Amino acid sequence: MQDPRLEKLANVLINHSTRVKTGETVLIEAIDIPDEMVIALIRRVRAAGGVPLVTLKKNRVQRELIWDCAAEDMQKMGEYEAFRMQKVQAYIGVRGSMNISEMSDVPADDMRTYEQHWLKPVHFEIRVPRTKWVVLRWPTASMAQQAQMSTEAFENFYFDVCTLDYAKMEKAAAPLKNLMAAVDQVRLVGPGTDMTFSIKDIPVQSCAGTHNIPDGECFTAPVRDSVNGTIQFNTATIYRGSTFADIKLSFENGKIVEATGVNTTTKLNQILDADEGARYIGEFAIGFNPFITKPMLDILFDEKIAGSFHLTPGNAYEDADNGNRSNVHWDMVMIQTPEFGGGEIYFDGELVRKDGQFVLPKLMGLNPGNLK
Repeated sequence: MQDPRLEKLANVLINHSTRVKTGETVLIEAIDIPDEMVIALIRRVRAAGGVPLVTLKKNRVQRELIWDCAAEDMQKMGEYEAFRMQKVQAYIGVRGSMNISEMSDVPADDMRTYEQHWLKPVHFEIRVPRTKWVVLRWPTASMAQQAQMSTEAFENFYFDVCTLDYAKMEKAAAPLKNLMAAVDQVRLVGPGTDMTFSIKDIPVQSCAGTHNIPDGECFTAPVRDSVNGTIQFNTATIYRGSTFADIKLSFENGKIVEATGVNTTTKLNQILDADEGARYIGEFAIGFNPFITKPMLDILFDEKIAGSFHLTPGNAYEDADNGNRSNVHWDMVMIQTPEFGGGEIYFDGELVRKDGQFVLPKLMGLNPGNLK
């Protein structure tokens, strides 16, 4: 018997996230996920009048493709993937992982080749700006272990988070989006953190289940050269299969001039030296998913933590563009709830959020107790 939770999730992805219409072609990219979920998506696409295309991938195979691949060969792969992406109107990426460190030993040069000739031209230049897209993880025992939960408890948590009332969230996020669109100066304060930047005239996007599942954030980008100060992130992050903790960044006129991490400073700086744009911030976002309250080393969850914000060294999104371009896009999360040390966000000198709770009346609908 098909798990009814799969049908409910498929319904969110087809009818809320991508809003598939009659005649639209939908690429379903399934990486290490059960066939039953793929089948549920196919059925929902067809019920909406769309045409499903399916590609099944495995992370171990992907690792082998990237490892020691010549640039001209990777370019051919990217051209193939790009041709297919250009032919679809919607993209659904459901990404499982049996081993979160699968890519950790891929040489840095090979990862740069992949990012330059596959990831950037296919996803940053076609999928993100030209399709209706949504990406999500799939609950595995590996993810449950990351979250320090039993597999059953994590699956229950996962489906609660991924199928919440996103229409309600969308309505509650509108005042924050409107406020951020009118703001010039942002100040972020917390343990080891005091930094400022401008978001003046940069577009703002509210996210309530249309591009990421789970969702719950408003994002924009700093004016590229306006970031100054220091930030000490209190949430570990995985990038290119490696774990980084206690990352500390110092900025001068937008550029990261110093970067350190616990036992990872060398590798951290290698990534930030990938290209010029990697040392500038391409995204600033405020998270507010009420069901996500602690980190679990999965960025699609961690960047939505209620009471968090994240900054992203690297490429800016075209719909919130500050002009920064890079093959890197690395979300780094800071949680400001009391159990993580607290902190404040100020807009043009006015306190907006303290210790993870919005304090302005028009924003209180985004506090966890009001969103559940």
